Amino acid sequence: MKKLVVIAMMFALVCASTFAKPKKSKKAAKSSIKIAMVTDSGDITDQSFNQTTYQACKDYAEANGLEFQYYKPAGDSTADRVASIDAAYQDGYNVIVLPGYLFGEAIVKVAKDYDDAKFIGLDIGEGDLGGEAVPANVFCAVYAEEIPGFFAGYAAVKEGYRHLGFLGGMAVPAVIRYGYGFVQGVNKAAEELGIANDVTVEYVYGGQFYGDQTITAAMDGWYKNRGVEVVFACGGGIWTSACEAAAKVNGKVIGVDVDQTALINGYGVGMHVTSAMKGLSATVNAALEAIIGGKWADYSGKVSSLGLVSGKDLSVNYVGLPTDTWVMKQFSIDDYKKLVADVYAKKIVISNAIDKNPAVSVKVNYYQNIK
Repeated sequence: MKKLVVIAMMFALVCASTFAKPKKSKKAAKSSIKIAMVTDSGDITDQSFNQTTYQACKDYAEANGLEFQYYKPAGDSTADRVASIDAAYQDGYNVIVLPGYLFGEAIVKVAKDYDDAKFIGLDIGEGDLGGEAVPANVFCAVYAEEIPGFFAGYAAVKEGYRHLGFLGGMAVPAVIRYGYGFVQGVNKAAEELGIANDVTVEYVYGGQFYGDQTITAAMDGWYKNRGVEVVFACGGGIWTSACEAAAKVNGKVIGVDVDQTALINGYGVGMHVTSAMKGLSATVNAALEAIIGGKWADYSGKVSSLGLVSGKDLSVNYVGLPTDTWVMKQFSIDDYKKLVADVYAKKIVISNAIDKNPAVSVKVNYYQNIK
C-alpha cells in the first residue's frame, strides 16, 4: 500500500512539472489595471485640460476593456487634490492620471506612499515638483510650446493677418515659449511672403491666468485703437478678455493648449482662427500603452519634453494645430502638413530660448505687464 502511495505521489510531481503554467510575462495583465483620473480646479466639461484628459482616458479604457473612473476634488487646494488621489487608490485604481501643473505638489506627496501605483502627470515640470526627485512610479510630461506657437503665428500670417497680438497670462516658461514661438512663426511667414515690413505684433502679459475688466480694456485698445486683427490668448482663462474685446469689433482669437473652437466661437461665430495645442490624448495613450506593454521603464521617474515625433502622421505628435475644425482658407491643411514635415526634418529651426526676445524682421511692440 505504501508503495502505491509513493508511486502516485511521484506521478503527481511529474504531471505538475510537465503541465506547469508558464512564467508570467513582463507585460501587465490587463485585468490588473484600473485607470483613474483626477480633475484639477475645473471639471470634465471645461473644454480644456480636464475634458480632453478625461475623454482620452475613457476612450483608452473602453477600447482595452479596462475599468475607468474620474474623481473631482471637493475644493481647489493641494489637500483636496491629495484627498481625491487617496480615494482613487483606496478604491483600487492603480494607474492615476493627473492633468495640470496644480498637481505638482500633490504628486510628490502621494507617489512615495503608493509605490505600487503608477502616476501620469500632464504638463507638470520639474519646477512644479518643488525640486523633488521624480519617483520611479511617476512620469511627467511637459511640452515644447514654442512649436505650436510657431505654427499658429505662421498660419495666421499666411491666412492674411498683418497686425497680430500675443496676450500671455503670467511670464512663466511655458507661456514665454508659446509667445516667442508665435513671434518666430509670424516672422518666418512674413519673410517668405516678402512682407516683413508690413507685419506688426503687439506683445504683453496680463500678470494673471484669468481675464477681467482691466485686461479686457487693454484688449479693447488693441482691437479698436491699434487695429489688431487677431490675438493669440495664452494662459489659463485669460482668453475670455480677448474674446470679449474681439466680439465688439468682429476681431479674431487664437486658442491655446486644446482645440478651443467651441469656447471662442461662443463669443462670436467665426471668431476662432486656430489653436496652438498640446497633445494630451497622444500622451495618455502612449503612457498607458507602455504600462500594458511592459515598457514603463521608458517612462519611469522622468520628466519628458514632448514635441514632434513624426513629419507625416499628425495624430502621434504631441504638439500641433487642430485639423478637425480647420476653417483657414489661404493656409490649407496640406500647407500645414508641409510645415510640420519641414520642422520635423529641421529644415525650419525654432528656438526654445526664453532668456531674450527673438531676433526677427517684423516689428514687435513689447509692453509692461497689464497687472
